[in-house]
Amino acid sequence: MPKAPTTRKPSSIRVGDFYRRHGDALSMELVGTEDGFGREVLEPTINRPGLALSGFYKYFALHRIQVIGQAERSYLRHLSGGEAERRFAELCRQRIPCIVVSRGQHLSKSLLAIASDAGISVFQTSMVTMNYINAATMRLDWEFAPVASLHGCMIDVMGVGILLRGDSGTGKSETVLALLRRGGSLVADDLVRNRNLEDRELIAAAPELGRSYMEVRGLGIINVAALYGVGTVRTEKRLDLVVTLKNDADMNDAERVGVEPRRIDILGLEVPHIELPVAPGRDMAQLIEVAALDQKLRALGHDSAVEFNKKLLKRMHDERRSMV
Repeated sequence: MPKAPTTRKPSSIRVGDFYRRHGDALSMELVGTEDGFGREVLEPTINRPGLALSGFYKYFALHRIQVIGQAERSYLRHLSGGEAERRFAELCRQRIPCIVVSRGQHLSKSLLAIASDAGISVFQTSMVTMNYINAATMRLDWEFAPVASLHGCMIDVMGVGILLRGDSGTGKSETVLALLRRGGSLVADDLVRNRNLEDRELIAAAPELGRSYMEVRGLGIINVAALYGVGTVRTEKRLDLVVTLKNDADMNDAERVGVEPRRIDILGLEVPHIELPVAPGRDMAQLIEVAALDQKLRALGHDSAVEFNKKLLKRMHDERRSMV
């Protein structure tokens, strides 16, 4: 049987890791010290420290990335007699992860020195404050999302994300290769990492090291992008369907009609699940393509099994009435 998923829920991300992974996408540039790269972001959202700079710390969100926008900069500029430095130093005495200054603006040299002395990294972004907050929050949601690592092959078949599972020897790799030749795209092989985004959808991806690679029994490791083209590889895909390949001898209770759809729980979300018997001569790639198309129909509200069952019941009802 396929192995049970290995799950984890990240509780933090280091400032340095966040900058390395998302700094380019968020137009971030380090303008202060790297001493704060080891600090941890403990909450997947952003805070603007306007109230804190005014001296109110009762409900201060100190575990979040602090963004200084136009309003905060204007407030600090209008303080006199070293008051701006005093207020900013009080902010830096809190256990904040880091500071991001938006709109491509700079902190004064005195404020930047205060942050550096406190071991807090300061970044600059060219993005408008609200745009940065929205974009950074999406990336933090990704980093903090619960993750389940599943064994199998993840492939995009005609826009449907399918996780192909099965015992060793059931032909998963051969089926995936056949689907690639039919226009499918490989997402991950062997180890598939699924993230639950806001209890809304599961996004599957491969570990960075194994991206675009497959292990095929008898051939070893192959580079799918090099053999079939970069169009046959995707970095991530929403998980829509789980297909488990089983030996025909083990399919004593194989589904014949499909009126009662099966589902599998992954990170608290129910994903449609079908089992396909493997036997000599069966074109598994074609069957999975049909399963993908059927899943598309179901998503549009057309359930073939239910529609057939309704027609059958209506025919039986009409025949009973004609016999009375």
